[in-house]
Amino acid sequence: MTVSGSSVARGVAERVARESYGRLVAYLGGRLGDIASAEDALATAFLTALEKWPVDGVPDNPDAWLLTIARRRKLDDWRRHKVKAKSADHLALITEELSTAAEMDEEIADRRLALMFACAHPGIDVSARTPLILQTVLGLTAADIGARFLVSPGAMGQRLVRAKARIRDEKIPFLVPEKEELSHRLPPVLASIYAAYTSGWMDIDGAEALGQEAIWLASVVVSLLPQEPEPKGLLALMLYTEARRSSRRGPDGAFVPLDSQDVGLWDRKQLRLAEGLLREANANGPTGRYQIEAAIQSAHVARRLSGISNWQAVVSLYDVLGRIAPSPVVTLNRCVALMRIGQVDAALDDIHALARDPRMADYLPYWTARAQICADLGRHVEAAEAFTIAIGLCWSEAERRHLEEQRSKVLC
Repeated sequence: MTVSGSSVARGVAERVARESYGRLVAYLGGRLGDIASAEDALATAFLTALEKWPVDGVPDNPDAWLLTIARRRKLDDWRRHKVKAKSADHLALITEELSTAAEMDEEIADRRLALMFACAHPGIDVSARTPLILQTVLGLTAADIGARFLVSPGAMGQRLVRAKARIRDEKIPFLVPEKEELSHRLPPVLASIYAAYTSGWMDIDGAEALGQEAIWLASVVVSLLPQEPEPKGLLALMLYTEARRSSRRGPDGAFVPLDSQDVGLWDRKQLRLAEGLLREANANGPTGRYQIEAAIQSAHVARRLSGISNWQAVVSLYDVLGRIAPSPVVTLNRCVALMRIGQVDAALDDIHALARDPRMADYLPYWTARAQICADLGRHVEAAEAFTIAIGLCWSEAERRHLEEQRSKVLC
């Protein structure tokens, strides 16, 4: 033990929960073959940490400490249920392996990827695969996941419970499948990695680490499937975005929109990597969703670096994306691009059509886009109302201030 104190201990526990929860579930769940059971055991371990660490001090390796406590919880459960000798022997092997977890960082990482592909097993309901990965491997809550899929937290929670029971009851193996099977399980794995990255783009504690985790996982998938275009497209998409991270905030912490960012702050190395990956993806096979989204980001970067408007190309790319992967989000982003090329009526018609989708009621980007379009059209009352709703939905203090400034402008 090296550090004591209640506030320090709680801070470490919160950091480990943010950064390591998914890895710990992946490792323990893979050994037990039961995700829900692993989550229960880890919950007990974290509660024990909050009791013990302020008194005894924070351990040098918190992850290994938590795994040890979780393992003991499972041992106790097993004894209470009087398992057969064969199961007890198997648990003894688990105990031995978990006790050396401090020296197994790479194996834990491998098991995390294995769990991602297990969650994408064809025996799992299609609608639950990506959410299951996000919760069990990347540590997002049912509420967070529901918001990303425009589904209520309760409905998403039920979906996740059913999927975990399916894995347990059918004894779905926690293995990275053979290469010929990988491609079939790839879509939900890529979708979960991207959803994790977008969470990592948010300005909350630990979010940037989640973004870096997503980039690392995407790079591992690229190395596993070098001939598949979409993993490269996804990695390119995230690197285009990541290259702009340092320019998103001004010296005072204020939010800076893309068209006002200082391009001198952009990470040119990451941009070059993204361009190379996108070229390779386009050369490898049929065009998919992530390649198109990466191409849109490439167009935004090119416009800012060259100063030459290319919004018509962006609209065309959204047209392609709408055919490949139609969604309200694609329609919304296309509306913004339409405004930039002067197709005001078309943009407004699409915005009004989206208003009929009940999922838009709590969707921040919808209200932000609607507010900006109405402001550009001089419809200041509607713009102010939309800005007010967006402000109420916004979680980021910097972006909330930006929205308040924009609302003030239309009210002047």
